[in-house]
Amino acid sequence: MAQVPVKPLQSAALLPLVLACGGAWGADAEGGGLVEDTRWSLLNRSVFERRDYTHGSRSNGGRNAALPRAQRSDYAQEWGYGLMGTVTSGFTRGPVGFGADAFLYAAQNLDGDDYRVGKIRMLPVDAEGYAQSGLVRGGIALKARVGATVLHVGEQRMKSPIFSSSDSRLLPESMRGWQVTSRDIPGVTLHAGRFTGSTDRNARATNGPLIVNYLDPRTPRGDAFEFAGASWQARPELSLSAYLGRLKDTWATQYLGASYTQPLQGKDSVGLELHVYRSRDTGRALAGAIDTTTASLMGTWRTGPHRLGLGWQKVHGDTPFDYVTRGAIWLGNAAQLSDFNGPHEQSWQLRYEIDGAAWGMNGLNLGAAYIRGTGIDGSRMPPGSGYAWLGYGQGGRHWERDLWLRYTVQGGAAKGLSVLLRYGLHRANAAQAELNARQIRLAVEYPLGG
Repeated sequence: MAQVPVKPLQSAALLPLVLACGGAWGADAEGGGLVEDTRWSLLNRSVFERRDYTHGSRSNGGRNAALPRAQRSDYAQEWGYGLMGTVTSGFTRGPVGFGADAFLYAAQNLDGDDYRVGKIRMLPVDAEGYAQSGLVRGGIALKARVGATVLHVGEQRMKSPIFSSSDSRLLPESMRGWQVTSRDIPGVTLHAGRFTGSTDRNARATNGPLIVNYLDPRTPRGDAFEFAGASWQARPELSLSAYLGRLKDTWATQYLGASYTQPLQGKDSVGLELHVYRSRDTGRALAGAIDTTTASLMGTWRTGPHRLGLGWQKVHGDTPFDYVTRGAIWLGNAAQLSDFNGPHEQSWQLRYEIDGAAWGMNGLNLGAAYIRGTGIDGSRMPPGSGYAWLGYGQGGRHWERDLWLRYTVQGGAAKGLSVLLRYGLHRANAAQAELNARQIRLAVEYPLGG
């Protein structure tokens, strides 16, 4: 996982053409047809999460800011049920095939009140931050295909190193815009797009602006994100990728990624995974001066059921590494409670996982990780920076410990049912911007498909 930036496509101009050709039902050259190739899926998910912010002097930061201070809780707790339905059509016949993909999501608040919701961003809240009983939202993307090149226009989920949908809560994030994906060149995937809005995981409607994670909410930011890139499977053991992206009048990002696996005796192997982001302010520089290079390198050794990883990550710049959408950070040390992305921060990770198949328990995975970040220095933040509100100081340091257990049923009537239990602990000094927290999360999923 370089291309030159693409000129924004006027996606609205495509809609009459797509609608006019929508009646050309039948088989196409590469599939069974619009109806015959249609697929649907239904995912049931229930998530319980609690985060305590009671350790040390920074505990007040975890409380629901929508309430009067005397009424705020020093912990967050949310439990909900989500139902995610998707329909993916085939394509009409002819040299240009047309179709549509749609989704409908619903979430129900099972346990979460005004005193405990908002911080985790799992259950729906109103404009003032107060708990809501549930939500229903949906979206549709029209699509057109020529050969192995597909254009999507509308509300959709994304996956790329610089613009990607997060699915780490009850419901997934989605985006509004267009993207083109081409696989006409063997082993190469070309990707480009332009998006003007995103829908957060607990949002009640799909008309939100683009989400920028660390920027001061009061700071203006660009209203469009454009990107272009390519990934190349050079050999079965080696993949490479490069992307360019731009948040209008805010910053431009360059990305390079590489993954390499060297087989050893038997099924053993060693692997390396590299991610590099280069961000600089652009246009009107709405967020202030930005000039950061952020890199991570993860080495992994697999032997039998064991997997041992050692990771390194470094931010070189006076502002933190930031990204658009919740899921567009592929750095190796971006963890459950912290991204380890502070200005000038260097972090190390030690990680261990074991496959339960070694004990005859197929589908069981156990893991643990420890990450430590040091050298955070926010004292050189540029004047007027949109990140000054985070309050980074000198000598910032923090650490995170994560434990997890995942089990997926391998057969029978409950095949695909999965349970994830995760525990996390984060501790930081006063010069680091993120909260001390203790987290426990239990997630249960059961998929259906057709």
